[in-house]
Amino acid sequence: MVAIRRPVFLTALALGALIGLGPAPARAAGTLSPVGSPDQPLRIEDHEVKVVIDNGFARTEVVQTFANPNPAAVEALYAFPLPRSASLSEMTIVSGETTYEGEVVARPQAATVYEEERAAGRQAGRADKESYQRFEFRVARVEPAGTVTVRFVYYQPLEVDTGVVRYLYPLEEGGTDEVAEQFWLRNDRVEGRFRLHATLKSVWPVDQVRVPGFEQAAKIVPVDEETRTVEIAALQASLDRDVVIYYRLADDLPGRVEVVPYRSRRDAPGTFMIVVTPGVDLQPIAHGADYVFVLDVSGSMAGKIATLAAGVGKVLGQMRAEDRFRIVTFESRARDLTGGMVPATPENMKRWVGEVGGLPATGSTNLYEGLDLALRGLDDDRATSVLLVTDGVTNTGVVDPPRFHELLKRYDVRLFGFLMGNGGNWPLMRLLADASGGFYAPVSNADDIVGQILLAKSKVTSEALHDARLELDGVEVTDLTATPAKIYRGQQLVYFGRYSRPGRLEISLHARLTGEDKTYATSVDLPALDEDNPELERLWALDRIEGVERERDRGALPESEAKTAIRDLGVAYQLVTDETSMLVLGDEGFARHGIARDNRERVAREAAAQAQRATQPPRRYRVDERSPAFPGTAPRPSRGGGAVGPWGLLVLGAGSLLGRTLARRRGHTEGGGPAPPGSGQ
Repeated sequence: MVAIRRPVFLTALALGALIGLGPAPARAAGTLSPVGSPDQPLRIEDHEVKVVIDNGFARTEVVQTFANPNPAAVEALYAFPLPRSASLSEMTIVSGETTYEGEVVARPQAATVYEEERAAGRQAGRADKESYQRFEFRVARVEPAGTVTVRFVYYQPLEVDTGVVRYLYPLEEGGTDEVAEQFWLRNDRVEGRFRLHATLKSVWPVDQVRVPGFEQAAKIVPVDEETRTVEIAALQASLDRDVVIYYRLADDLPGRVEVVPYRSRRDAPGTFMIVVTPGVDLQPIAHGADYVFVLDVSGSMAGKIATLAAGVGKVLGQMRAEDRFRIVTFESRARDLTGGMVPATPENMKRWVGEVGGLPATGSTNLYEGLDLALRGLDDDRATSVLLVTDGVTNTGVVDPPRFHELLKRYDVRLFGFLMGNGGNWPLMRLLADASGGFYAPVSNADDIVGQILLAKSKVTSEALHDARLELDGVEVTDLTATPAKIYRGQQLVYFGRYSRPGRLEISLHARLTGEDKTYATSVDLPALDEDNPELERLWALDRIEGVERERDRGALPESEAKTAIRDLGVAYQLVTDETSMLVLGDEGFARHGIARDNRERVAREAAAQAQRATQPPRRYRVDERSPAFPGTAPRPSRGGGAVGPWGLLVLGAGSLLGRTLARRRGHTEGGGPAPPGSGQ
C-alpha cells in the first residue's frame, strides 16, 4: 500500500491583519502525497461545511468524499489548519456500506492500533493534532477506483468584540512548516461541489452580516428575528482561502451577564459558561503616549512588506501630535530602525512608512531579540504601546517559552497580539499576552484589515478596567477560568467552571476604573438538571487543557505532569489534543482492542440536544435583567477619527482592498466580485 500522507502595551493587533494581502502563494487544506510518489494524489470529490453558531459557541461539521484514481489501494492523509481553541470531537468514515466511528485514546495507543489494523488490510482512521498548526486525518484504505467519505466535527467558543462576532473557517495554511512543505505535495482542488452553510442564532438582534471577500458569492438570508443563514457554493473549488463571517449586534444592547448551565445527572458535577459583556464605555486616554512597532521582516514576509508599510501608516495616521513612535524590525537580528522615539509629525510618519516599505524580507525569525530591543529604554513617565507583528514561528535565538515569559514580566507592559495566518505560533502569543496583562487574536489573510486596526486602536487608546477579579460565592465552584487582570474597551469575558450541587450562585466582578473600586454583581440559580447544552463539557475540558498549557509554557508546571493532565482530560472528555488521538474503527475493531465506546455515548447526547434546539428559538440566558450588573450599554465600535468607523470598514474594506488583491491572484467572478474558494479561476 502506498501512503499518501503528511505526518509598556504590546500590540500585535493593528498591523498583523495587513500582512497577508500580498501575492504569496497559498498553502491550503487538502490531501497530501510524498514528493516523488509514483501514485496520483487522491481527489477531493466534494467538500461540505455546516456551521451552527448559538449560545456563545460554534459547531462546525465538515464532510468530504475522497476518490482514489490509482490501480491499487492507498492510504489517505488530509491536512486541515487548526482553528484556535477548537475541540475536535467526532470523526467518522463511510467506506462502502460500513460506517466507522471515532473514539479518543492516548496518542501512542492510537498509533499502534491504527498501524496494526492497516497492516492487516482492515479499514481504520485516525485524527491527530500536530502542535498548534493543523489537524491530520488518516484513512487506512481507499480502494482502487473507490471512494470514502470522511466527516469530522469540532466546537469552539466565540466572543463578542465591541458588538461584533467573528467566525473563521480556516483553509489557508500559514506556510510556516518549511520541512513539511518540502516533503509533501498538496492537492486542494475540489472536483465537484464546495458548499458552506452557516446558521447564526442570536437572542440579541443582529444588525448586519458580512463575509469579507465573498460579497458576490455569499447568500445571506434573514430567516426570522433570531436567525440568519449564510451560504457559499462553488463548483471545482480550491481549498486555499479562508472564509470569515462577521455579524454585528444591534446598537444600544445592555451590558449584561449570561450563564449557560449543563448538568445531566443529580449525582454528577454540573458545568457552566459565564459570559460577561461589560456595560462600561471606557473613555479615551487624554495624555500623549509612545508607540513601539516591532515588525517581522524575516524571509516569510516576502511579498508582504508593502502592506506592512500600509498598516504602519494607518496606525500612525490615528496618532495625535503629542504622541511619539519608534520602529524596531527583526529577522535573524533585531534593529532599531528609527534610532529611538520620534514625534508623530506628518513628516516623520511619511518618512518612516516609506522606510518600512523599502525593507527587504530576509533571514530567520528571532522574535525574542526583537522584543528584547523594543522593551529597552522605555520612558516610565509615558504610557507605551509596543505593536508586535509577525506571521511566522520564532526559530532563531531564544525559543524557550519560559524565557519569553520572564522577559515580559520584567516590564510594566501589555501585549495585544495579532498573529497572521493559520500557522503562526498562537500558544506563544497567548503566553506573551498573559504575561503582560494584554490580549491577542489571530488574523486570517481573508480578514478585513482596516476595521481590525481601528477596533484594536480603540482598545489601546482607551482606559481599561484594572485589577479585575471574578468572585463566585454560594455554590461550591471548581476549575474556574482565570480572570484577566485588565479588561479593555468592548472586550467580552468568557468563563468556564464546574459546580457540585445546585443552588444560588452569587457573581461579582471587581475592578478599578480611574483609581476607583468598582463592583458589578448579580446572581443565578444553578439547576439540578439542565440538558440543553452537553457540548459545554467539552468546551470546559478544552479550557482546562489550555490552562495546563499556560502553566507549562511559563515554567510553572513540569512537562511530564502537563502531558499526563492533557492526556487524561482528552480521554475523559473525548478531545483530540497533543497527547490524544481520535481512533476510527468498526465495532469489531473496538471490541478486538478492548476500547470503550465513550465518545459514541457523548455524541448521542449532543446530537439529541442539537436536534431539540434546532426546532426552537434561541434560549435567553441573561441573569441580570431585573437588576442589571452594569450601568450602561455595551460599547460599540468607535469612529476611529474618520467618517467611517471600524464596522463600516469591516463592511467595505475587504470588498475593495482584499477583493482586488485576491482578484489579481485568482481572477474575478462574472459579477465582478472575488471568486468563491478555489472556483478554478
